[in-house]
Amino acid sequence: MKDHYQDRNQDHRYVTDFGKYTRIFIILMLCSFSAKAQELYVFTEPASNMPSKSFGIGYKGKFLRGYHSGKIEQRHSADAQFEFTRNLMLHVGTTFSNMYSQNFRWESVNTILKYRFFSKDGIHRHFRMAAFAEGSYSRNVPFYDEISFEGDQSGIRIGLIGTQLLHKLALSSTLSLSEVLNEKRWEKSGFPDPYSYEAFNYSLSAGYLLLPFRYTDFKQTNVNLYLELLGSKSLDKSLYYVDLAPAIQFIINSTVKLNAGYRFQLDGNMHRMSTNSILISAEATFLNLLKRKQ
Repeated sequence: MKDHYQDRNQDHRYVTDFGKYTRIFIILMLCSFSAKAQELYVFTEPASNMPSKSFGIGYKGKFLRGYHSGKIEQRHSADAQFEFTRNLMLHVGTTFSNMYSQNFRWESVNTILKYRFFSKDGIHRHFRMAAFAEGSYSRNVPFYDEISFEGDQSGIRIGLIGTQLLHKLALSSTLSLSEVLNEKRWEKSGFPDPYSYEAFNYSLSAGYLLLPFRYTDFKQTNVNLYLELLGSKSLDKSLYYVDLAPAIQFIINSTVKLNAGYRFQLDGNMHRMSTNSILISAEATFLNLLKRKQ
């Protein structure tokens, strides 16, 4: 009888310990999710990636008043995101717009490969660094000084990203070099080239987790506020711009992201399509979709 009560007490202790460890595991998972929520920037990429073996799809809509046309012009893009390992991520996208034509038409394809090479993680904080390479093909003919691979020009871009998380605040900076690859660049016309083909780009982004105040469930909606400083300096001409972009973000059920942002110029002397624009976007992530079947 004594052994019977000892076994029952021992089983009760195991059940209690299992429940305690389960709660600890759930809390750690919630903390892990919330730790990266406020670094899902709207206008730039963080050094962090999606969860390993995940797949994502995204949409962006950009709206502006054309400098020459005076009309509201728009660009719509769709992309797919593949997370092969915890450090390697691939974006593939395409765009449609009426920014260089009277009607909507297909205009470009784009791909970005990002590799996270450094990570120092702690409790409610981490610092990460990543390198990336971007390539773009666009059917549009260069017309503006601003170098952009969102659909405007064909070219390549390489750069570094550093992201620091400090509890509810996430800071990130990106430095990159852009190179336009267009046949007009090598034409011998005998006249000074009117376009810029090389640029140094930089950004400083801040994200703050506004809601929820306390995590209790994965299905809680996150509300994040962002402020991003975006700049570019031509390397072959004395041209530059500096923009500011505030944005708000909602993360639903930990997998769906809705964004809205406004970008406007603080200073600059570039000939640009527009000095202000509105961005709306949505993304959905499918966890463990690329995981091999056992």
